[in-house]
Amino acid sequence: MRARTLLLFLLALVLAGGTGMLVRAWLAQQRATEATAAATPPPSPQKLVIVAHGEIARGQILKPDDLSWQAWPEGRINPAYIQSGTKPLESFAGWVARSPIGDGDPVTESKIIAPGGRGFLAAALQPGMQAVSVPVTPASDVSGFILPGDHVDVVIAHTLPAAADNPGMQRRAAETVLHDVRVLGVDQKLDSKSGEAIVAHTATLEVTPKQAEIIAVAGELGKLSLSLRSLGNSAAEETAHDSSGDASSGTYTLDSEVSKLLTQKDNAITVLRGNGKSG
Repeated sequence: MRARTLLLFLLALVLAGGTGMLVRAWLAQQRATEATAAATPPPSPQKLVIVAHGEIARGQILKPDDLSWQAWPEGRINPAYIQSGTKPLESFAGWVARSPIGDGDPVTESKIIAPGGRGFLAAALQPGMQAVSVPVTPASDVSGFILPGDHVDVVIAHTLPAAADNPGMQRRAAETVLHDVRVLGVDQKLDSKSGEAIVAHTATLEVTPKQAEIIAVAGELGKLSLSLRSLGNSAAEETAHDSSGDASSGTYTLDSEVSKLLTQKDNAITVLRGNGKSG
C-alpha cells in the first residue's frame, strides 16, 4: 500500500514538473512575441501629395498628365507640398514651372506659377525669347482649340500691289511667315458652365526678337491666322526659317492658285509657278 502511494506521489511530481516547464516555455514565447511587436513600429499614416509625372523643365506649361498623386508618409510631408483635398490636378493645367522639377519630386506652389500671376510670362519664356500677342478670331484660332503649350504657324492673308499691265485688278495671297511658334497663353477657358470653349480674343506667342518684328509688320500688311501644328512634327521637318525668323523661306499661295479665272487674260492663260510665269 505504501509502495502504491509512493508511486502516485512520484507520478504527481513528474506531471507537476512537466506542466511547470510547459508554462515557462509558453510565457517565454509570449514575452518574445511582445518584444518583437514592440521593436516593430506601426506603419506611418500616409497622405496623397502632388508629384511630377516625368521631368518638368523650367518654363514648361503644365498639363494634367504632367502631374500625379502619390502616397507620402505623413511625418515627412513639408507644409509646402500640395496635398489631396486642396485642389484637383486639373486646376493646375496652364500653370508654368518656375524651376525644374525632377520625376517623382513633390510639387510646391513656389515651383509653379498660375496664369495671370506676377511673373507668369517671365517664367514661361525661354532664355532669349520674347512674348508677343496677336489678335485671333473664331476662324483664325481653330474655333478656340489652340491651347497654351501648343505650337502653331503664323499665316498672313494680304492684298498684293496691282500689276503694271492691269492696275485695276487686285491680287491676293496668303503666306506662312513663321513656323513652329509656341503658344504661351490664350484668352479663353475650356471649363465654362456650358461645357463649350470660349473663343479667345488674343493669343500670346513665344518668339525671337526677329520674329516679333515679323509679326508686327505682318499685322500691318493683312489679316493674321494661326495654323495648329501636329505633335508628331519632327525637328528634321523644320527649316532654317523656324529658328532664324527669316520670312524669305516661308511658303505662300497666290489667288490664281485658288481660282483659275484669275489666270485668264484676253483669251490667254497665264500660269504662275513660284517666282516665274508663262503664258
